[in-house]
Amino acid sequence: MTACFITFEGIDGCGKSTQLRLLAKHFDARATEFVMTREPGGTPLGLRLRHALLDADSEVDPLAELLLYAADRVQHVRTLIRPSLASNRIVLSDRYADATIAYQGAGRGFDAELISKVIELATEGLQPDMTLLFDLPVEQALARRQRGSLSDDRLEQEATQFHERVRQGYLKLAAHEPSRVRIIDARETIEKVHERVLEEVSALFGANV
Repeated sequence: MTACFITFEGIDGCGKSTQLRLLAKHFDARATEFVMTREPGGTPLGLRLRHALLDADSEVDPLAELLLYAADRVQHVRTLIRPSLASNRIVLSDRYADATIAYQGAGRGFDAELISKVIELATEGLQPDMTLLFDLPVEQALARRQRGSLSDDRLEQEATQFHERVRQGYLKLAAHEPSRVRIIDARETIEKVHERVLEEVSALFGANV
């Protein structure tokens, strides 16, 4: 397989991280060269920024939040994503620039033009070849998180209305870019969602993966 950049997006609790790990396991079994990463936290600097951004006890100004995510992304793109693609690897990322459109744009209410400029600066124009958007009603996502064993991070503790705005932001983005952003119904079982992921990835490569 040739180099390819695939991102996994959706509201907290949608199951995207689980599906990324399942696809990585699938690639591993077939000796496919890939890199698995995430935002924030895909680099050593990103790990430190992740702690600052998601610590439930931290107070982060919305503008500082936007710019810290951008700083993480600059480091991520320049030191991990672009070099991996240049080495002909597939890059699987748990979140990327679309998360900024959904969370800081739709969720926080930052102007779309500002969001676009910040993303362009941070990514240097690098877009995913395909984005898998795992769509799930907010109430179901909340119920899944409550069944989990991990404490909510700072963003997960936001009000239900915030997460609804984020979900609608993702759906609006998917409607504007249907050729890149593929919506996957995350209400299905883990196994069925994984099958849909394999279908979309196979279609991207033009062959079964």
